[in-house]
Amino acid sequence: MRPTGGQVECLLLRPAVAGPSSQPSAPSPQLSNEWWCLLRPGKKLPVGATFGLADLFTGTVREKTDDGPCRVAFEVREGDILTVANRIGEMPLPPYIADRENDPARAVDRERYQTVYADRGHQVAAAAPTAGLHFTPELLARIAGQQVAFADVTLHVGLGTFKPITAERIEDHAIHREVYEMPVSAQQALFAPPGRRIAVGTTSVRSIEDFLSAHQEPTTLSPSKGIPHIAEASIFIYPPRTFRGVDALITNFHQPRSTLLCLVSAFLSPGSTDGIAWLKEIYAEAVAREYRFFSYGDAMLIL
Repeated sequence: MRPTGGQVECLLLRPAVAGPSSQPSAPSPQLSNEWWCLLRPGKKLPVGATFGLADLFTGTVREKTDDGPCRVAFEVREGDILTVANRIGEMPLPPYIADRENDPARAVDRERYQTVYADRGHQVAAAAPTAGLHFTPELLARIAGQQVAFADVTLHVGLGTFKPITAERIEDHAIHREVYEMPVSAQQALFAPPGRRIAVGTTSVRSIEDFLSAHQEPTTLSPSKGIPHIAEASIFIYPPRTFRGVDALITNFHQPRSTLLCLVSAFLSPGSTDGIAWLKEIYAEAVAREYRFFSYGDAMLIL
């Protein structure tokens, strides 16, 4: 709440170790009490304004950006702001999920809107990588039993993934940027895969292709030093595009005017624009068969 008594909604986006346009880093969220956040009502919270809850925390707005995020310094009575948010906060569901006020399903979202293989001690994403929601511990065990190897990539999924394309030309759209962490094991799997490389989700594809665009040959990799690769993916994938590091893709059905549709259409027919028409046919069938769309929806496997 504000000192005047007005309510404030604060969405934690990422630790504010660096500014939005500076070099990416992968800090521990538990060690940071300064975050980039979305605040509502933003106009009533200028730089220097404070808000908080008695005996829990106080937040002070340090900086505001033109596109919405604000840098907020938190003074926490005990622990850190992420611990407080996990204890008293609510799961930030995507805007297309209906309001669950007083809905029993709301309590379930904390577990459901999260992949079973997520690192609960490294909370860095503002939204779930939804293609991964289809996996259960039982399914992962079954897949592993078929000699399928897994490689992890940490995705700092941001709210930009929900930003629709508004430009008349695809090339004019300002694509969002997202930090990712590519561990040594994943780097090695990309250059020396034991089989087909199957990406789970479009954000994984974007991270992989961004990584390989900066590492043309294995000799430029860091595995010899055992150092994870941390970078900010800024590439915009749309037809015609070829792919270096992904052979198959598991992906949900996405919203209209989404940049993710551009990536999927490119993946359907690498190097050409034929995937656009093919994508329209696939989505027409999905609509006709009443498939579920978006976060808790159905998925498709592109081979």
